[in-house]
Amino acid sequence: MSTLMDTYIENRERVQPNHANNYETAHGGIVMKWMDEIGAMSAMRFAGETCVTASVDQMDFHRPIPVGDTTVIRSYVYDAGKTSVKVRLRAFREEPRTGEREQTTESYFVFVAVGDDGKPTRVPELSVETERGRELREDALAGED
Repeated sequence: MSTLMDTYIENRERVQPNHANNYETAHGGIVMKWMDEIGAMSAMRFAGETCVTASVDQMDFHRPIPVGDTTVIRSYVYDAGKTSVKVRLRAFREEPRTGEREQTTESYFVFVAVGDDGKPTRVPELSVETERGRELREDALAGED
């Protein structure tokens, strides 16, 4: 059985000029791509199978990420169905010299586990064994409204 904390991933991407829009901030599509990739990693870690994006329930952009800053993406599985995996994702801008950080983006993705034949396959039950895991799950469930 996979635990929530086993699926927790934090990754960083440095925002380069080729990631930027006309305002010299990370293009929203680039941030979404990074979130999709990290979310899939959490889903696959949980399912033990290849996972593909099924839906993006919401994508809220709160503030921009300037070129030169680091984008920190946090991802974890907070719920699962028979073949589907729900992942909460948050992105933060981080000033690389000071570590100053603020949340910029939040989303909830649903992935589907697929077998070697490309068809949906069952996923395990999600286990939440730590207090931190319970807090993360409750926070995600409260925010998906």
